[in-house]
Amino acid sequence: MNAGELAEIAWLTLRVGAAATLAAAPTAIALGYWLARREFRLRPLVQALVALPMVLPPVAVGLGLLVLLGRHGPLGPLWQRLDVDLVFTPAAAVLAAALVGFPLLARACEQAFAEVDPHLERVARSLGAGRLRVFAQVTLPLARRGVLYGSLFAFTRALGEFGATAIVAGTLPGRTETLALGIYSRVQLGDDTAALWLCAASFVLALGAMLCAEIWLRGSRPR
Repeated sequence: MNAGELAEIAWLTLRVGAAATLAAAPTAIALGYWLARREFRLRPLVQALVALPMVLPPVAVGLGLLVLLGRHGPLGPLWQRLDVDLVFTPAAAVLAAALVGFPLLARACEQAFAEVDPHLERVARSLGAGRLRVFAQVTLPLARRGVLYGSLFAFTRALGEFGATAIVAGTLPGRTETLALGIYSRVQLGDDTAALWLCAASFVLALGAMLCAEIWLRGSRPR
């Protein structure tokens, strides 16, 4: 394996991980806030459903996505009308990574928002601020550490995603071959040296992401 091929796979993995985290973030943040502020009878069921992609076998998640995204699945007429093919594309890799990382981000957001005192939100509302402004200027800044940690966990989970991505996106060099898929394919081909280089790149990316977060959080910590 040459340096160019290694860099290409690592760069694709970074792009997929970042896109997956960004795709999951709006829904995960909104759901986390809703679960933190609402008490209802079916709340445990909703929390269990949110965590489901994290505990199901990744290949089962990938198979479910394959059925939904395929042209012969229940959403097939929609894809045909839009004339799009999502299976075995980078978009499929992003969706798979977003789905498996979603529980980590959503539950982290729920815990972070639960620690924000609702009294502060009520004070801001009493001063004339709307719900969205209160959320953007009061709640989210106070919960930012937990939201950031959840985002990083989702991102690093996306970096190492294998099972679901392999099913719905395949291993297409230059298109869907992430580090995890590259490691597996090299091991299957008996190219252990290339597999170890890809493992090293995966380690560096994950460690770098967590290190940057710790440095940022230390700098933003109240003194």
